[in-house]
Amino acid sequence: MPFPHPRRFGLSLPAHRQVFAAFFLYAFSLGGFFPRLAELQRSMGVTEGGLGLGLIGAACGTLFSLSFAGRPVERIGHRRTLLVLMPLLPLFYALAAHARGPLALFLCLLPAGLCIGAIELVVNLEADRVEHQGGRRIMNRAHSFWSFGFFGAGLLGALAARLGISPQWQLAAVVPLTAVLVPLMLGRFEDAPQRSGGSQEPAHHFARPSLAIMGLVLFSLCGLVLEGAGIDWSAIYMRDAFDAAPFFGALAVSCVAFAQGGTRYLADRFVERHSPVAIARTLLGVLGVGTLLVTIAPSAPLALLGFALIGVGTSVMFPLAMSAAAQRADRPASTNVAALAQTSFVSFLLAPPLLGFVAEHWGVRTSFAIGLPLVLLSVALSSRLRAEPGRR
Repeated sequence: MPFPHPRRFGLSLPAHRQVFAAFFLYAFSLGGFFPRLAELQRSMGVTEGGLGLGLIGAACGTLFSLSFAGRPVERIGHRRTLLVLMPLLPLFYALAAHARGPLALFLCLLPAGLCIGAIELVVNLEADRVEHQGGRRIMNRAHSFWSFGFFGAGLLGALAARLGISPQWQLAAVVPLTAVLVPLMLGRFEDAPQRSGGSQEPAHHFARPSLAIMGLVLFSLCGLVLEGAGIDWSAIYMRDAFDAAPFFGALAVSCVAFAQGGTRYLADRFVERHSPVAIARTLLGVLGVGTLLVTIAPSAPLALLGFALIGVGTSVMFPLAMSAAAQRADRPASTNVAALAQTSFVSFLLAPPLLGFVAEHWGVRTSFAIGLPLVLLSVALSSRLRAEPGRR
């Protein structure tokens, strides 16, 4: 039986804007950590490989949460989940900034990942339900606000680096700021009704991916890996490749997020006018060019252009895959979304240590170059986006 509603507070927003606000605050609450990652690596005194091992703490927590949070989240309600977990997220990242080694970083990021998994499930389900209820695509625009939130956090990190504010103080300041913004923007959040016409079977703890979902996982792999590389390693890339100041490292993260957000915001109308497959193939071409440019860039401005192209190219890979998974009628939407998210996040378990190992032994440019074959794989599997919903 659901818990009784407390007195509502905060701004009253339409359903789709509530979803946009949730995506924005979700990214803003965690995004300030990554623009300062190059400085945090030096303060910890670890190699790129050790840093990558520490970063998988968030991925492990996310995968566990995606596997087991579905039923508790549905019982507690989406609104309460966001109001409780979202203010906690920046607290764990602020604590992680004080880690003194890979193990401490892993342990600090593990509870952050538990929050991320539950929030990820909630915001994507809400976006799909509001999209279905309104009869108009909003999934890509919703994810654009995630990118805008990350961009805002990146700008805050760049400004703090320019002013000489330490990463620890910057991340500590985000905690009370988020504690104010979340109830203000989401205090009147209303859980959207479930999709009609789909299966109503209860979701399992581990959502086993079907063959169709595995195709979507492989399709979105290049977007996930290169988006993660752009977020996790772009600041370190600017430092190692061009000996750039921390401000430019944070600016590289912001370039990825802003270009990604702008493309996602405009993508829905193009997807409606053309097709998911055509849009995906076009942007995969952009992603390939951006990845190649980052791999061979002779100067910092060209590298920033490459990161912006990576942001454009990765913009719709995962949102389109999420929409395709949620619209299938063979299983509950929550099960298909969880199956795609759980299996896709395995790449986040493997990507940080793999990219860190490659950067440590062959250079940070090579860690981006290994994304080029994944782009070709996604092009080959892009037709999965037009697949009809599976039969019972």
